[in-house]
Amino acid sequence: MSSQGFQQTQKQTQSLVLAPQLRNSLKILQAPAVELRTSILEELQVNPLLEELPIDCISVEEERDSGVDDEPEADEELNFNAEDYSILDKMSEDAREQFAQENSGLTHTTEDEERRDHFMNSLTQDVSLQQHLIEQAELTDCSDSEREALFYLIGSLDDNGYLTETVSNIALTARIPYGTVQKCVELLKTFDPAGIGTKDMQDCLLTQLELRGRETSLASRILRDHFSLLVRRRIPEICRKTGTTPDDVQAAIEEISTLEPAPGKRFSADSNSIIEPDVTVFKDEYDEWKIILNNDYIPRLRISSAYKELLAKGTLSKKEKDFMLERMRSGKFLISSIEQRQQTIERITNEILSFQKEFFENGVSKLRPLTMNTIAQTVGVHETTISRAIANKFIHTPHGVFAFKYFFTPGFKAANGESVSNKTIKDMITHIVEDEDPAKPFSDQGIVNLLQDKDIKIARRTVAKYREELGILPTNLRRRYD
Repeated sequence: MSSQGFQQTQKQTQSLVLAPQLRNSLKILQAPAVELRTSILEELQVNPLLEELPIDCISVEEERDSGVDDEPEADEELNFNAEDYSILDKMSEDAREQFAQENSGLTHTTEDEERRDHFMNSLTQDVSLQQHLIEQAELTDCSDSEREALFYLIGSLDDNGYLTETVSNIALTARIPYGTVQKCVELLKTFDPAGIGTKDMQDCLLTQLELRGRETSLASRILRDHFSLLVRRRIPEICRKTGTTPDDVQAAIEEISTLEPAPGKRFSADSNSIIEPDVTVFKDEYDEWKIILNNDYIPRLRISSAYKELLAKGTLSKKEKDFMLERMRSGKFLISSIEQRQQTIERITNEILSFQKEFFENGVSKLRPLTMNTIAQTVGVHETTISRAIANKFIHTPHGVFAFKYFFTPGFKAANGESVSNKTIKDMITHIVEDEDPAKPFSDQGIVNLLQDKDIKIARRTVAKYREELGILPTNLRRRYD
């Protein structure tokens, strides 16, 4: 019989622990300009030793580092002593009293009220698909049990506006009579937008044609009886099965193209976001490339001189002194981290400009393959630092605004020995498809042959992969019949 008990052992392991300051430094490096501003403003709220200066001012820390000692007047303008603060308090109090006197009898005219009402009524708010349908359900002339079933059906719709769940499952789950659910499904299909509450795309498109009174049209026949051929755009087969001409089928397809395949999508939340470039690259009047960092959203900071003087007087208690020293170290670290972030981004941009100069001169067709490791070795930092520095950041170029990551791309060796970026190849494929004859579109192998004529040798499956990534349809779906 074995005995059980506790036993002490020593074990040596290695682990990577990031210090809080290092984590904050990486966070500042990774944040885009707009998010960085939010973080800085939050720090300004909790750190009384930090002050924000106008954009055109130079911080005290920079003046000290750059050795600027010959402008005492400018420095004095940025410093306040105790007497200055008392004067400011008096001025603030006088201003408040004057404002109160001037506005004591303030009244609003009818015109002011109308302007305010117009402004408030002009504010828009996005309405979700569910809210839009519930409002219609509440106005529908039906019983309470049917309205309850409608609410349940509305909650069961997917993002496209389809009702993919079967009527029997809904009736069983919601404990509503099957007949009531079936009736409400048909009622829901009459709601706006047209095609809502259908089970799939085919049913959705057919319902929209029925609501238009086109249930006996050729378009409806094609959707109802030859949907699989339509999806593959097999126009000759559709002509044979329907006994119509290619022109008739083409006209029916054009009618179908006016329908909405996913009626619920237009109610989806707008995922568009405002992009503010972190760097601008342009040519100056001397035809030389210049790099300007976007500092508009990054507040200029300095350590408050008033608190420095208070600390230097030595009248504070140990607890107060420790608090101020800790806040001062935190503030200086923030200022240093921001400066280091800007320098790192500028160095990376300079290397990208040097390596991708032909892109900045001529556009996407001249983009070269580039890896983060190449830039990391040149800048003298680790590859992960490059990855963090370029995350969620954008460059404004003469050819548009591009993400930093756009310039880092694998590529191929051309027959002439030059390296070609895969984005350049995708751009070539896009232009080939745009310029092709719609009646005789190029196959993937045909695109391969055209690229070979330009000394670019890639496999057919690679062309197919790039075509799918670009959202370009296969050959048979791109073919148009006159």
